[in-house]
Amino acid sequence: MAATATAGHNGETMRALHALALLAAVLLTAPASPARAADLTRAEVETLLEAARAGGRSADFTGRSLASLDLSGLDFSGADLSDADLSDTDLRRAKLVGTRLVGATLARARLNLAWVMAADFSRADLREAVLETLVVSEGLEIRPEEVNRFTGADLSGARVTARFHRADFRGARLANLQASVDMRNQSMGMIRTEFTGATMTSADFKNAQLARVDFKFARLMEADFRAADLTRADFAGADLTRANFTGATVEGAVFDSATLDGTRGLPGR
Repeated sequence: MAATATAGHNGETMRALHALALLAAVLLTAPASPARAADLTRAEVETLLEAARAGGRSADFTGRSLASLDLSGLDFSGADLSDADLSDTDLRRAKLVGTRLVGATLARARLNLAWVMAADFSRADLREAVLETLVVSEGLEIRPEEVNRFTGADLSGARVTARFHRADFRGARLANLQASVDMRNQSMGMIRTEFTGATMTSADFKNAQLARVDFKFARLMEADFRAADLTRADFAGADLTRANFTGATVEGAVFDSATLDGTRGLPGR
């Protein structure tokens, strides 16, 4: 009798363990949860923008998901998109003048020809985003009030062609940035990325493509350029105190009047 009861108990235990194993297998092979869907349609976004303008206030999309939407050409000037999900969105030719995008997710977003004067991208996720030929000023010169902020932003693997004069990139992650000049498309004069006078303390440029990029007078203290391509980059007058160039390609790079105290990895230093 006791032996029969023990055998029955063991059988139930084995069946329970088998069920748990099957459940674990299902969980491990189940597809990952899909990305959060957009909370609004393009038409609803347009309606909210128009209503905000009519009421003399700024549109608020804080924390909303607009993922994968076609937002091209829309006017978000002055709007708050902090912590919003804008991943995979089409923001080409969109107006982001004075827009707050603090902590927003813009991974793989396309911002070609977007108007970004005074936009705040602090702590934004811009991984693999496209920021080419951005409109950064109303005139030829970028006024102080038009300067962008990318403090602590992540632009890893992003494609960039823009003028970021005096912009704030402190602590920004720009590893694998694709910013080298495309020499096949220079019929109208050299179009290149410019960080002239930008503040880029502790910025991470590891493995970035930065050939012919303009860093004149930039503040690059403790910046990390390890394994970056800096062929013919211009660092004239830049502050490169304690910057790390280990493994970087610096052929033809200009360092005239640059501050090089404590730099590492530069030939002859």
